[in-house]
Amino acid sequence: MRTEGNGPFTASLTPQAPPLVIFQAEGLWRSVAGLRGITYSPCSWNSSSLPVTAFSVQIHQVSTRLTIPRGRRRQEGGLSTAVGYPLDTVKVRIQTEGHYNGIWHCIQETYRTERVLGFYKGVSASIFSVSLISSVSFGTYRNFLCNICKLRYGTADAKPSGLDVSLAGGAAGAVRVVLMTPSEVAKVRMQTQRNTHPSITSPQPLSKPKYRGSLHCLKVIAKEEGFGGLYKGCSALLCRDCSSSAIYFLTYSSLCDWLTPAGKNKPGFLVVLLSGGSAGVLAWGLATPMDVLKSRMQVDESGQHKYKGLIHCARESVRKEGLKVLFKGLGLNCIRAFPVNMVVFVTYEAVLRLTDHFTNKK
Repeated sequence: MRTEGNGPFTASLTPQAPPLVIFQAEGLWRSVAGLRGITYSPCSWNSSSLPVTAFSVQIHQVSTRLTIPRGRRRQEGGLSTAVGYPLDTVKVRIQTEGHYNGIWHCIQETYRTERVLGFYKGVSASIFSVSLISSVSFGTYRNFLCNICKLRYGTADAKPSGLDVSLAGGAAGAVRVVLMTPSEVAKVRMQTQRNTHPSITSPQPLSKPKYRGSLHCLKVIAKEEGFGGLYKGCSALLCRDCSSSAIYFLTYSSLCDWLTPAGKNKPGFLVVLLSGGSAGVLAWGLATPMDVLKSRMQVDESGQHKYKGLIHCARESVRKEGLKVLFKGLGLNCIRAFPVNMVVFVTYEAVLRLTDHFTNKK
């Protein structure tokens, strides 16, 4: 990062991580800028100048206004889904279907029958929701934390305790659930829908898919299962996100405090990378059992009614497949979590420092 007099302030982050975080990072700009009272204008990414795993933005100061300039238009979601989403599809299939021997077997079978497109089913639901969800999550966390500090210590700038951070993180997780459950249901249904690729020769004629896309999926679910169908698995998702968000932010805060040398009030770049990645791995590792139950409840379509609720789903799953069923997809969750959350927290800290820089100059 650098500043040149009153000219542009340029921030550039180019870690090698799944590009799904680009949309999450954009959400952080929106949430933190709004929190600090700075005008935000949406950005579009220039695919010709950015590598797939790069996140690079320019910020121009005009008086006290902070804007992210528009680049040339690119195809929606091309950069954000190149790596992260296929791993999520494999994870969901492993969690909800019992005939896979492991990650590699799932990848082979999916590609053999559905080719590359099989890994991107339901991708539009993630593209349109991930930026909003990240924005709401971090914005809620910061607002709750500031309010808790005001109530307990009389000022929002006071150093929060571990309990304060956990409560704010849990609140952020609860708010996320309200917004993300319908898109999660659509994503899971699309990911587990089987459609043989036209290039694959089959003795049976190709059947018409039940869901033609994420929006059509939501429409069919609402029609067949009612409004409650859009919030299937909400109880498991609430348990998953409240607990994991509390652990997520607490772990990050604690590691930053522990690894930051005495006398420095801000964590360094490497400390943020390590703390953010570790927080993501721990949070997702502990959240995996609820993630499995959430996926199984959401894939339960009308007419099946395999599960009556969260407890029934847990009991039936463990009875049929043993305790190990609750940790299906654990490896994939942790593999994705470290690089993604490294970039998310580096972006988060960068935005906080940028906005501090500009607000202090007012």
